[in-house]
Amino acid sequence: MTHVHIVGAGIHPFGRHDDKSGLDQGVFAVREALADAGVDWTQMQFAFGGSSAAGNADAALPRLGLTGVQFINVANGCATGGSALLSGYWAIKSGEFDLGVVLGFDKHPRGAFNPSPADWGLPDWYGETGLMLTTQFFANKITRYMALHGVSPMTLALVAEKAFENGAKAPHSWRKQPVDAETILTSQMVSDPLTKFMFCSPAEGGAALILASDRKMRELGLSGPKLRGAAVRTRVNGSFEVFSPSLDIERGPSPTELASKAAYEMAGVGPADISVAQIQDTESGAEVMHMAENGLCADGEQERLIRNGETRLGGRLPINTDGGCLACGEPIGASGLRQVYENVQQLRGRAAGRQVEAPRFGYSQVYGAPGLSAVAILEA
Repeated sequence: MTHVHIVGAGIHPFGRHDDKSGLDQGVFAVREALADAGVDWTQMQFAFGGSSAAGNADAALPRLGLTGVQFINVANGCATGGSALLSGYWAIKSGEFDLGVVLGFDKHPRGAFNPSPADWGLPDWYGETGLMLTTQFFANKITRYMALHGVSPMTLALVAEKAFENGAKAPHSWRKQPVDAETILTSQMVSDPLTKFMFCSPAEGGAALILASDRKMRELGLSGPKLRGAAVRTRVNGSFEVFSPSLDIERGPSPTELASKAAYEMAGVGPADISVAQIQDTESGAEVMHMAENGLCADGEQERLIRNGETRLGGRLPINTDGGCLACGEPIGASGLRQVYENVQQLRGRAAGRQVEAPRFGYSQVYGAPGLSAVAILEA
């Protein structure tokens, strides 16, 4: 059975770019990835791509070349990038293709996301009562988690402080200015207990990866991290997810727990093997909860790990080494691939001022509405 490698990675810096469309940023990222791999667009046998608010991803074709390549648009909420990666992984694992690209880009208006209840199969009253406001849902979810597992507001602030520290060291991040925990904790309250610095913002950006089979990688004289496992899972009865209109008394596993378990099994590794991780941090509380859901710690253990600096650069398990969504913002189509791009840089020793020492396994997890998660595990 063939293995899948990432032989090229490209990114357009995240943030705000008034002079560029989302498509411009996606095309830029693809060209960067092609140049990184040293291959040409005409060699691409497949493409999977997604954008939530910046048009169809295959609109990139006239810019890149009308070669007749198989191009499939992917739409899967905030997990669009992770889903595009899984599609490319399957395309090569099946033996159908040997070389292709996955891409994601987006350009969201300023302000909060404004989803329609009907688009998610929900009644109008759900939106009219404010429950479509993701800031409100995430605040309620972390409030419950903090009460159950003894997580303090200062821990939420320390997550954001780390994000801004790391973002200041990443060329592709949006937020370049460190912000200390006390400022974060005492800043404007958005949805209690989450202050304005604890939330990410809708943003712009593009990311792309070139995938190759073992055979094609050797044929072209290339190298790159091996994609050891990739999985997408959706919510089950009893999971407590965004746009979920109720919380069952009898709880079920989250989609992140399901996707994480599947990816670990595919990769043949466990949480203790992970050297560096990029996990969904829509807000500070999401990173805290996702640490446990991805098996990186036990529920409640985050309080000690984060206070001791074990998730910072130089710690036992650095998390969100480029600042994550908090420092990069969240262009929906690109966000999941930005995580994998960062792990590729880490595993190749290219992360400069934020480099983790000799990482072997890189882990990424992106979460999306209305309750799905995509996980990928890379080996250097």
